[in-house]
Amino acid sequence: MNLDQAYSPDAFRQQGHALIDLLADHLQRAQTGTQPTINYIEPDKALTYWQTDFEQPIQSDPLPLFTDIIERSIHVHNPRFMGHQIAPPLPLSALTGVLTGLLSQGMGVYEMGMTANALERIVTQWLAQKLNLGAEAGGLLTSGGTLANLTALLTARAIVGGTPDSDHNVWQDGTTNRLAIMVSGEAHYCVDRAARIMGLGSAGIIKIPVNERYQMRTELMDDYLKRAKADGLTVFAVVGSACSTSTGSYDDLTAIADFCTRHNLWFHADGAHGGVAALSDTYRHLVQGIDRADSVVIDFHKMMMIPALTTAVLYRRDADAYRTFQQRAQYLWTDADAKDWFNSGKRTFECTKLMMSAKIYAILHTYGERIFTEYIDTVYGLARRFAGQIRNRPTLEVAIEPESNIVCFRHAGDGSHTLAYLNERNAQIRQKLLQDGRFYIVQTTLNGQLWLRVSLMNSFTTDAQLSELLDDITACI
Repeated sequence: MNLDQAYSPDAFRQQGHALIDLLADHLQRAQTGTQPTINYIEPDKALTYWQTDFEQPIQSDPLPLFTDIIERSIHVHNPRFMGHQIAPPLPLSALTGVLTGLLSQGMGVYEMGMTANALERIVTQWLAQKLNLGAEAGGLLTSGGTLANLTALLTARAIVGGTPDSDHNVWQDGTTNRLAIMVSGEAHYCVDRAARIMGLGSAGIIKIPVNERYQMRTELMDDYLKRAKADGLTVFAVVGSACSTSTGSYDDLTAIADFCTRHNLWFHADGAHGGVAALSDTYRHLVQGIDRADSVVIDFHKMMMIPALTTAVLYRRDADAYRTFQQRAQYLWTDADAKDWFNSGKRTFECTKLMMSAKIYAILHTYGERIFTEYIDTVYGLARRFAGQIRNRPTLEVAIEPESNIVCFRHAGDGSHTLAYLNERNAQIRQKLLQDGRFYIVQTTLNGQLWLRVSLMNSFTTDAQLSELLDDITACI
């Protein structure tokens, strides 16, 4: 096959129709929940399979390959998928991905993303207003929560973390200060990673203990700040979780905001998973205080049904975003200091990046924001009912009452078993479910105890299917 054939519009039309038919059939089968959620294969066997496939002669028809990839992937649209925090993407967002993939708008400079940059401006300002961040709020999109949290913390360092001298430019001059951030002991690992990338080291990650609901004990923050100062550390930011990854618990964001105001610290809210509760009248109270954050991150691929990865970094003062990266690149833009929203490369790690905004805009344009509210209310409510089912099973227990759509539970035994036995037994239950493939759940460790964990990401999951899960678990005991 030559380049003319590879770029053929007719071939694209034919292959595209075949692929859409294939995916539509897959979507229909997955949503019925009658097939396995995962056909689990050990890693080495999976690698061997694809190595063998790679050595086969070239095939001009890609459809068999597409079929194979589907069959050997986890099926997030199956209502028995209850594992990691990946939402089943709306079909419309996947179709938009085909569009943006072919257009391939680089976005770093305006000419390479005229529509993409405009749509990004609209969707980030829309979400910032839904969080009540104020008239000056705005932000950007980036590739996942890890980059988003790092971006926000770099902004915080640039603005409040360099030195008491306001003329000092951390980006240009660096800093010799021993910088630190304060986080919950249950904060997502990417916050720890971001701090280490920034050179803070272990000492610069001050972890505040959590209470029995795995929420930051905000009453301890003053003591920890005094201790940090005595140790020669300059705390420049506090990270609140909305919500935590393991248990779905929301920190007291109002208390954190009060603390940051008193001490002139940057308040960053990691709302990657649960910040979207602000879109629900029923659950908005969970993020009370988020409107006072200096920066917020929210993953669209977690609770807003967008394919991975798309994350918003929002600022209460949109102009703060221009302080993060202050490079000069004469081949990209003539004025490095101008705060032009339409050259996204000035504000993100990526210069060339995906046209993420189109997927979000297409959903808002086609369905309206109400579809996000309906989704949040559905899966959060499902988690509360599932916790009730667990409490009705005498051999099972819930770690905490769920605040989000994350539920941690376990086989608790009859009181005569050791912690080591129960941990091993629950791990075995999870492995058995994984190998069976009918349900997909994960596990986490809290205070040395291993818990089974579900993230109820699929709005088509039913109470009856959750009861079936508990039946399968009970059968493993």
